[in-house]
Amino acid sequence: MNSEPCVFLVDDDEAVRDSLSMVLEADGLCCKAFASGEEFLERYTPGKSGCLVLDVNMPGLDGLEVQSELGSRNINLPIIFLTAYGDIPMSVRAVKAGATDFLTKPVASELLLERVRSALLEEFQICEQNLVAQEDCNLIYSLTPRELEIMILVVEGLSNKEIGRKLGISYRTVEIHRSRIMHKTGSGNLLELARLHNECRFCLNPPSV
Repeated sequence: MNSEPCVFLVDDDEAVRDSLSMVLEADGLCCKAFASGEEFLERYTPGKSGCLVLDVNMPGLDGLEVQSELGSRNINLPIIFLTAYGDIPMSVRAVKAGATDFLTKPVASELLLERVRSALLEEFQICEQNLVAQEDCNLIYSLTPRELEIMILVVEGLSNKEIGRKLGISYRTVEIHRSRIMHKTGSGNLLELARLHNECRFCLNPPSV
């Protein structure tokens, strides 16, 4: 997570921005307010953690268009939509696109704080999971092309003899590679190696022989 998480508030109504900023800041939360979707997109620093409280009906880019633009930039901030003119189809569309919540104005301070805290916790947990996944993939990247190839065959259930015959190498050579694979990945057994393989499928590119 990149420094202190922040609540990004986007609403074209200055009175709403001021009142909600006061509520959030009084609860000890960092808050940055923006008068338009364009202003937020221009000033947001990718990687900055937090959540987005986003009005739907705004001049220029509306809230759903801002959500779509964030998706196209691979920015996954949790989004809480806040609007006085929401309807069921709109809320369904927003949630299907990944929104965390959809609240109707005027919203009670306690409810807003509850949903914001929940969104920040969700983002923290996702960041933690991503860090673990990245660490696991770094273990995969430490393998040589031959070790990677053998690891994939091991996870597929082939024996050392079968792997040796398939790759045209000796049974003993497979054993040595397998031992190095277990050591480099920190796997204590085949189940742990299979878990690592499953979590990092996207970074496995079997080398050509």
